Amino acid sequence: MNSYLFLLGAILCETVATTFLKKTEQFTKLIPTAIFITGMAFSFYLLSFALKGIPVGIAYAIWSAVGIVLISVISYFVYGQHLDFPAIVGIALIIIGVVVINLFSKSTIH
Repeated sequence: MNSYLFLLGAILCETVATTFLKKTEQFTKLIPTAIFITGMAFSFYLLSFALKGIPVGIAYAIWSAVGIVLISVISYFVYGQHLDFPAIVGIALIIIGVVVINLFSKSTIH
């Protein structure tokens, strides 16, 4: 269970970092750039602890899927970016894939 808490922390740090990536304006703005770099560093640090109990492929699949959803939602509210139907279907398929992995794969810890 601790591994999943570390993974959740890694996802949240990566989500904050990615949200600020646009605000860095190609790394020309100091504060957003510092937040981005710090968030990514903490994200990978926490991910390294998650990998003690979760296989790297499974952890990365979860990290990617949850990150995609969170960034999509944040981008909608913060930047006014909208997803079209194919994008929403694609994201849904990614989520379904992660659910299948977690419910049925013997590669994960339950």
